[in-house]
Amino acid sequence: MSGAMMVGGVLLYTRIPSLTKLYMSELKLELTQLVMEMVPAKIDDVMPKLPTSTGPAMPGGIKSPF
Repeated sequence: MSGAMMVGGVLLYTRIPSLTKLYMSELKLELTQLVMEMVPAKIDDVMPKLPTSTGPAMPGGIKSPF
């Protein structure tokens, strides 16, 4: 039994870097997808509506301050 535990421990110890990379890449993918889904909705909520028409011309126009 102790031999099996030792082999299992060695296998787990040697697999930790690859398991960590796998889980980190999956976590990054899920977070990226979640942010990409949230961002367009938040941007649409915050952006003001564009005007459909403009106002009248300024009287006298715009003069240079110099």
